[in-house]
Amino acid sequence: QVQLVESGGGLVQAGGSLRLSCTASGSFFRIRPMAWYRQAPGKQRELLARISYGGTTNYADSVKGRFTISRDNAKTTVDLQMNSLKPEDTAVYYCYVGRVNSEVRDYWGQGTQVTVSS
Repeated sequence: QVQLVESGGGLVQAGGSLRLSCTASGSFFRIRPMAWYRQAPGKQRELLARISYGGTTNYADSVKGRFTISRDNAKTTVDLQMNSLKPEDTAVYYCYVGRVNSEVRDYWGQGTQVTVSS
């Protein structure tokens, strides 16, 4: 049994902050790279931030300096702290657990809605 459970989505005003959390079941997720994606209505899914097991991070230009991805390997969680939110950040946000080799599969969370009002 494997599961990704997301929480923290909701409605926030422009300029505000929101923190998303994702918990992955199973200790084998601890060594996996993890990421956050988002998909706005009528748009393709966009990679926002990635973090390796060792803590190396990468960010999309659209969120760099505003969003921070972090992980707790002991708890097998990955969070996304979102600051200075803009209306264009409105989307469904997805947690993602990547592959470590071609013999394992990747996993997606169910998605959580983030709406930023003006």
